[in-house]
Amino acid sequence: MRLLTALLILLAAPLVAQSGMPPAPYAYTQLEDPALEAEATALMETLRCLKCQSQSIADSDAPMAGDMRHQVRSRLLAGESPDEVRDWLTQRYGDYVSYEPTVSATTWPLFAIPLLLLALVGLVLLRRLGRRGTDEDAEA
Repeated sequence: MRLLTALLILLAAPLVAQSGMPPAPYAYTQLEDPALEAEATALMETLRCLKCQSQSIADSDAPMAGDMRHQVRSRLLAGESPDEVRDWLTQRYGDYVSYEPTVSATTWPLFAIPLLLLALVGLVLLRRLGRRGTDEDAEA
């Protein structure tokens, strides 16, 4: 029984240690430069929290969102442009992190399929409406 308890404590120790860590310095602290903070806020509102998924990292209180806010602010403070920061986060977390996806080899179906469906619906409607016009002409 003691061995089982000791094993459970050993396995749970890393989980407890991670939750007790303080947040990253810029997770909840704004930058002193108002223009730079405005750039950071604008960028953070276009990045998705990977834990919450329905919130931007600007709105989320998840620890991961705090780490991402810290990365955005510290990279902008180091002189990187918002596009460079977005590219770095996209490389690190994938295309899903951005609310503004770009057309790439993995995302082109997201842009093409709705257009194809609209074209198909348009063709079906044209054929049906065209038949109605010929049917009404034949009756008269």
